[in-house]
Amino acid sequence: MSMSKSAEIIPFNPLDKKNLGASVAEALVSQPVHQLGGLTTFFGSGIYAIYYRGPHVAYGPVSKPNQADKDNPTIPIYVGKAVPQGARKGKVIPDPTKSKALFGRLQEHAESIQATDTLDISDFTCRYLVVDEIWIPLGESLMIAKFSPLWNLVVEGFGNHDPGSGRYNGLRPRWDAMHPGRSWAMKCRQREESQSDIAREVGSYLAANAPPETPHFIGRQDL
Repeated sequence: MSMSKSAEIIPFNPLDKKNLGASVAEALVSQPVHQLGGLTTFFGSGIYAIYYRGPHVAYGPVSKPNQADKDNPTIPIYVGKAVPQGARKGKVIPDPTKSKALFGRLQEHAESIQATDTLDISDFTCRYLVVDEIWIPLGESLMIAKFSPLWNLVVEGFGNHDPGSGRYNGLRPRWDAMHPGRSWAMKCRQREESQSDIAREVGSYLAANAPPETPHFIGRQDL
């Protein structure tokens, strides 16, 4: 009688890069939920997730699960990071507790949503996590890999800034084509895709990418 080959056992390594990143991402999805349009000033740099629970038809598969439990949304529509000013150029050794980078970034996002008539800021909530800068890219990348947020991967440009005078010859971001209103984006060249075109692409993407079974990271191998 032949014996089946036993499955290879891989010892758990808590210091493995993926497991370290998972602990950061798990800490983020375990944070309290806040209204995106009602944040009060706080200090810190780190990572964040934005959740949508509104009636926009294109985002139904994302919005409906978040409507089920408004105090515990599970599917972010956007994931991002915020680092202290000067950190990207290596000019400072960042202290995440002495920066308003996270608050400022979330405020920018709230203002972007408020500038358009196609979205309502009251339909958006967020979670944020203050974390040392070394862990920010890893936590953000795992969040994006797990949730495939629409505004990161399909309707790009939500996190874009005003390129400044003389740089408006580039194409308008897809997010602004879908949700017109930001004054600087309206100065950019119009895209060929219409709102309907982008909405159809969103539908195809959502049909091909089911949400994860759990919003959590710890205790699962399929991170």
